[in-house]
Amino acid sequence: MNLVNEPLPDLKILRPFVFKDGRGNFVKPFHEGQLAALGISFELKEEFFSTSASNVIRGFHFQKPPHAHAKLIYCISGRVLDVVMDIRNQSPTYGHTVGIELSAENHHVVYIPVGFAHAFASLEDGSCLVYKTDAVHAPDADSGILWSSVDFDWPFREPITSVRDQAFPALEAFTSPF
Repeated sequence: MNLVNEPLPDLKILRPFVFKDGRGNFVKPFHEGQLAALGISFELKEEFFSTSASNVIRGFHFQKPPHAHAKLIYCISGRVLDVVMDIRNQSPTYGHTVGIELSAENHHVVYIPVGFAHAFASLEDGSCLVYKTDAVHAPDADSGILWSSVDFDWPFREPITSVRDQAFPALEAFTSPF
């Protein structure tokens, strides 16, 4: 596993081991020792995935302390524009966002540490995003920020979103717990 980029402090874009031959691909998106060598301490507690149609935006999501979690995110089918925002109060990059294309073709893995909010825009039908977290989902700690209130150039003007995501507070009214 190699570090591709660190676009914000502690946020890492990784390139996992990929083996390609005439049969297809073999990809290893998680290896505890290789992550540790890159300065990432990650103890897997839960894994899930979402599948989205094109023109869907999900997020911005995070879990509040004491259930805050770090995530490893990657796309196994389709293509998404993954968007991560620093919401750590003392960070010089507070409120900054980064967009990262994740796809079944590029195999990139994004490490999202505690103190960041996560969203994505599905660029193709059937885009499947896998999430590995270092804490179990705690519904009472679930939180978010209204995606459209963030200074980011989204690829859609009228996306498909959930009622839940539309009810999150705007960034300017948000008080970070981090």
